[in-house]
Amino acid sequence: MNQLARRIGDASARRPWVTIGAWLMGIIVVLATAGSIGGAFVDDMTAPGSQSARANQLLADRFPDAAGGSAMAVFAAEDGQPLVAHREVIADALQRIRAVDHVVAVSDPFVDGTVSDDGRIGFATITFDTPSVDLGPAPLAALDAAVGPARSADLAAELGGDAIFINAETETSGAEAIGLVAALVILVIAFGTVVAALVPIALALTAVAAGLGGITLLAAVMDTSTSAPTIGAMIGLGVGIDYALFVVARYREHRTAGLPNEQALSLAMGSSGSAVVFAGGTVVVAMAALVLTGLGFLGSIGLATSLVVLFAVASALTLLPAILTLLGDRIDAGRLIGRGRAPVPSEDTRWWRFAHRVSGRPWPWLLAATALLVLFAAPAIRMETGFPDAGDDSVETTHRRAHDLLAEGFGPGSNAPLLLVLDLVDTGLAVEDVPAIVAAVRADPGVVMVGQPVTAPGGDAVVVPVVPATDAADPATSATLQRVRAVAPDGLYVAGLTAMTDDLTTQLTDTLPVFVAAILAASFLLLMVVFRSVAVPLKAAVMNLLSIGGAYGVVVAVFQWGWFGGLFGLDGTYLIASPMPTIFFAVLFGLSMDYEVFLLSRIREEYAVTGDNAESVARGMAGTGRVITSAALIMMAVFGSFVGNTSPLVKMMGLGLSTAIVLDATIVRMVVVPATMALMGRANWWLPGWLDRLLPHVDLDHEVASAPAVPVIDVTTRPRSLEEIS
Repeated sequence: MNQLARRIGDASARRPWVTIGAWLMGIIVVLATAGSIGGAFVDDMTAPGSQSARANQLLADRFPDAAGGSAMAVFAAEDGQPLVAHREVIADALQRIRAVDHVVAVSDPFVDGTVSDDGRIGFATITFDTPSVDLGPAPLAALDAAVGPARSADLAAELGGDAIFINAETETSGAEAIGLVAALVILVIAFGTVVAALVPIALALTAVAAGLGGITLLAAVMDTSTSAPTIGAMIGLGVGIDYALFVVARYREHRTAGLPNEQALSLAMGSSGSAVVFAGGTVVVAMAALVLTGLGFLGSIGLATSLVVLFAVASALTLLPAILTLLGDRIDAGRLIGRGRAPVPSEDTRWWRFAHRVSGRPWPWLLAATALLVLFAAPAIRMETGFPDAGDDSVETTHRRAHDLLAEGFGPGSNAPLLLVLDLVDTGLAVEDVPAIVAAVRADPGVVMVGQPVTAPGGDAVVVPVVPATDAADPATSATLQRVRAVAPDGLYVAGLTAMTDDLTTQLTDTLPVFVAAILAASFLLLMVVFRSVAVPLKAAVMNLLSIGGAYGVVVAVFQWGWFGGLFGLDGTYLIASPMPTIFFAVLFGLSMDYEVFLLSRIREEYAVTGDNAESVARGMAGTGRVITSAALIMMAVFGSFVGNTSPLVKMMGLGLSTAIVLDATIVRMVVVPATMALMGRANWWLPGWLDRLLPHVDLDHEVASAPAVPVIDVTTRPRSLEEIS
């Protein structure tokens, strides 16, 4: 791998303008193609093989009119006025709604009696010719424009229901730009020069632009989640900046040691470049493993994010060497920090001294660090998951306002409708059995309304609407659903978004252990191949689990328990979204392995030179401590900026990711790594001979055999000659 990364970097550096031109042309082609044939983003909310999936299939096959998506236009008169006073305005809005593409029917609240008891709130049911998950955002934008003229100081007009919630696009807050500015400041402090700081930012933006174009093309060939671009951009910015940072830092380190630019770049690509390939590969494997959950929207998020990460790795291997070649000595232009600073030997850095302090008394440090991580992770034991509904979104969204109006006028269960679907073919059920089934469902204490049964045109299916007493996100609704399914005979299935999301939560809970085991096994094998050790991958897995557990705990404390909720702009408490633990694990395990790879590859490199375990750990931390800390701060800034998003779910993602990065880069890398490696001694690098012969050889530290050892120095120091070093 070392030679491969080095050859790719050397080839790009020899033809910098060709490389840059190829990237520019490639991005133009990708974005232009995405704009012309790219698909729309939709969320496939189906859990394969579940009751709700079978119900939806029955609806599509035998009752197509009921299989189409639905939404609601909710109207509310202000200041105690009766809704009927606005009947003409509402009628005009309904007429405009009927003209929207895919709308096949619109009810009238005054004709159908869907007006609240106090006469102030009413809703019109909108029926589409396409299932909710296939609609996309375009018809919803047209619906919003249709009800827009009805909005006034005296009348509220909002859009709600399954189709609106599923296809709503997450609004950006603009805070993401703050994350980029913070990243630039951190890079300036780390490198001391403006030019060196701008290079990683430019690389990351390039990778994200190409990746988002690729995600749009992916949406043309498969159902791709509406969350995929947001998560892909979030991860792409973080890893794109970090990967370029690691290479640029090593390149400048070699230049500072007096090596010519060409040789410095070649060596940097051979060491940090190969580590980038491996680190990026672990992120890709972790994210692609989301396919193992069997859920379409999660699998699409994993594949989309993997695509962006691949672009980040490719840009670091090809575009970055080309840019560095053209910049030459100008990489140190615009120095703002460290002017005239004397070089600092590795043995005099705080990282070197701290590593020796920890390794000198490993047990107290290890126990204290572990206790702190366990303390952070403790709330995760009480984690309660559930699928988010419209009531969990920002009040700035129309579907959240519609949700609240419906709950006010018709009760919380109006936002969680269920649909019983009876299969009358080869099940032993007949139309005569429907009254008894309806009576059993109506007797459930969690049900407030059972509608009139409707028979399919072919007489082979019956649908019955049911309204529970509680909201979709309320655990009591899930309990009601389970009781209804328990009393239902074979051949009766429950459909509706509430049933679908409950089945999704169940499948995620069931598949999470398999998913975690697969990622742990794959990462263990990869690390064992690279570092020729059994202890190193085992420690990495345990430490990553601890940092991820700490992130889970913080998210539970803030969102589920409400601790410091006001600080993060939350207006209540929230269940942890069912997909979040799985997505967190994939993202955080991949990213934390980045730091593990860069630190351990440097430690392994030093160990190959010195043979001294404690000294190699100290030198490895001295050589990577400043860079890894800068990389972690950048990740925290990028992820933390998403906490400013208006969506509580995006806030949850941003807080969890930034917390895990902080724990991983501080407690784990600074304390747990040197403490455990000191306790293990030479056993850190033990690998049974028979296993060594079986495993393929992948070299990340070949540089030590092909070039003289380069002293570890501060990346912000001025360049100096070999004579000065000696």
